[in-house]
Amino acid sequence: MRTNGRGYTTTGPPGRPPKAPRALTMRGRDPEERHRTATSLELLFDLCFVIAVAQASHSLHEALMAGEYAAGVLHYALVFFTIWWAWMNFTWFGSAYDPGDAPYRLTVLVQITGSLVLAAGVSRAFEEGDLLVITLGYVVSRTALAALWLRAARSDTARRRTALRFAAGVTVCQAGWIALLGVPEAARLPGIVVLVAAELAVPVWAQSAGMTPWHPRHIAERYELFTLIVIGESVAAVTVAVRGAFDRHHGIGPLSAVAAGGLVTAFAMWWLYFSRPAHTLLATTHRAHRRRFGWAYGHYLIFASAAAEGAGLAAYADHVTLGPAVPAAGVGAAVTVPAAVFLTAVWAVHLRPHQRTAAEWLPYPLTALAILLGTWSPVPALATGALLVVLIAVDSAARR
Repeated sequence: MRTNGRGYTTTGPPGRPPKAPRALTMRGRDPEERHRTATSLELLFDLCFVIAVAQASHSLHEALMAGEYAAGVLHYALVFFTIWWAWMNFTWFGSAYDPGDAPYRLTVLVQITGSLVLAAGVSRAFEEGDLLVITLGYVVSRTALAALWLRAARSDTARRRTALRFAAGVTVCQAGWIALLGVPEAARLPGIVVLVAAELAVPVWAQSAGMTPWHPRHIAERYELFTLIVIGESVAAVTVAVRGAFDRHHGIGPLSAVAAGGLVTAFAMWWLYFSRPAHTLLATTHRAHRRRFGWAYGHYLIFASAAAEGAGLAAYADHVTLGPAVPAAGVGAAVTVPAAVFLTAVWAVHLRPHQRTAAEWLPYPLTALAILLGTWSPVPALATGALLVVLIAVDSAARR
């Protein structure tokens, strides 16, 4: 009996490579497996989710330019939740169960199709409050995930109760989202809040029956890759906006400052997130797995704020060239608030457990406060980037 390289064992004559079975069982992968990395299918999954993230960021940008701050942020928070939740659930499932056979690959491709349908409905959700298309894409993706959990329940008898709870919870929540389409618009928001709370409760409830065999290094890499995606979306959004503004030949000096500040901010966001190794923290939480929910769920704020930063920078670039369509403080807040949220969330869920002294952790909340105060500075993007650079320097000195 030999390992097939995916955490499973196969049989065959010695000295001859084992023949890959058409369909492997989902007994659960080894959480201590060496050299576990993201697969090409997982990378394709992330790549397709980039489209949904870009659509959400672009729609937030348009809402900010229209001065629809409350409605725009609310729609963005809901839309990004569906994107993040669909991504996160598959990520943790794939870390625990990934045979890589044809049925598994086809089911994941169905989930990817659902994410693309979801992305197609983002603009309608923002502009008209129409959740039909986005709900359809979400249900397609989550129904495929429920099928995977049923398959895992059939194969992994030791964790059957956990897998069945996941399948039941996902199915019930999807029925709720479908039913929400027929609810009067006035009662829709409370229904959304209830369903979001139910979605968040499903993994906690399911894994109270037994933990799935997720891999700390693999999960860390998956989250790091998605962090790069959302930071890259910020860079892409501000690049497109600044390029369009330069093409209009307006405000070259202020635009240069916005571009420089946005680039430095993106670099600093990357630097801060990757300044501590996530897998060491996850290795600890694997032994005390209940704490991992705070780390996993807290990344919603990290991902959403990183993508929103690009929308805010793009809105400020448009403000520089198109005139005061909205108050300067409004577009300034669109730059500083996401940056402050990103910094606070990264510090709270990703960096704080590594820090032992006040000299290490105190600069983070103070810098977040200073960034918010920078809303009223002449160039908020430049002020934000400068403050983050100072924080990186202070943090490096404190660690030394």
